[in-house]
Amino acid sequence: MTLGHLVEGLAQRGHRVSVIRPRQGQADRPRSDGLYEEMLCPGLPIPGYAMLRLGLPVRGRLLRAWRAAPPDLVHIATEGPLGYAALSAAGRLGLPLSSSFHTNFHSYSRHYGFAFLTRPALAYLRHFHNRTRITLSPTAALNDELTRDGFNGMRLLSRGVNTGVFSPHHRDESLRLSWGASPDDLVVIHVSRLAAEKNYALLLEAWNAIRAHHPRARFVMASDGPLRKKLQRRHPWIHFTGFLSRAELARHYASADLFLYPSLTETFGNVLTEAMASALPVVAFNYAAAARYLRAEANGLPVPLDDREAFLAAALRLAADPTLRHRLGAAARLTAEGISWPQVIDGFERDLLDVARLPAGGLAVSTA
Repeated sequence: MTLGHLVEGLAQRGHRVSVIRPRQGQADRPRSDGLYEEMLCPGLPIPGYAMLRLGLPVRGRLLRAWRAAPPDLVHIATEGPLGYAALSAAGRLGLPLSSSFHTNFHSYSRHYGFAFLTRPALAYLRHFHNRTRITLSPTAALNDELTRDGFNGMRLLSRGVNTGVFSPHHRDESLRLSWGASPDDLVVIHVSRLAAEKNYALLLEAWNAIRAHHPRARFVMASDGPLRKKLQRRHPWIHFTGFLSRAELARHYASADLFLYPSLTETFGNVLTEAMASALPVVAFNYAAAARYLRAEANGLPVPLDDREAFLAAALRLAADPTLRHRLGAAARLTAEGISWPQVIDGFERDLLDVARLPAGGLAVSTA
């Protein structure tokens, strides 16, 4: 969704944008409304993510396309085979390159039994991004961390939130009723990819503690991912929604009362600002988006990084205090109203123009 906002924002400002991405199934077609072009490439299913495909390398195709119509700049948003093909083709043609860092792949290794790959994965990512003129990440803390790890040209590309889509006005009592929740019952929600790196042991420990004190409480996981079937088998009392459209996701956020987010591997965490826009009080570790936007006792309850006891205590405190939940949720909504996508796109546009060494206007971008 972040990339969608950025691409549409550039196109709406008059830049010519071409998106290179893997085809997501037989029915997938390139965009046809003329806002920007799409080149669809072959891909393979990602294990555990039936709805997503990994782009395959198409270096020859990119060389032909970019020789025929050279872009002013190539921006790479994935470090996989398709991204590396774009890196190689753009380097061969001498095209200016920028990139963005969206996922801590090197940190995921230890969650899948491959801790020994952490250093090689980081070395690959460093090699990849250091072949581009700048690398954009969503927080100053991550920029500092990557700079210490040898990444060059780090710049900040924050995130916005659409407060029209994500809003407390979408609260739906009939949806709550379908979860077995009356108007006065507590509904806890979690939104994220259901994967090993998301710290679900702590999330479920927090939920079990809440349920012990509030037996009428309900727990909704508006999520999908490789752990979904396993979690559903082990926790049949949790309501799992699977993948939701943006409109349905917004309705689920707004119909809940408390958002718990125990992840320790985020580059940013867009779901946190979506929850804030939905007027939900948030418990999260104080890094990434939480460090940037949550203020303790003012608009949420950020807790020290990886402090299990503090996370559990904050979750139980909010579960027991509807007045505090309402106060923090209302303040969270006000904070979210100041997180503007147009401002984020302004900065992205400036950075790309700087890399392409062009004045404002008329940028032709290919993004893979």
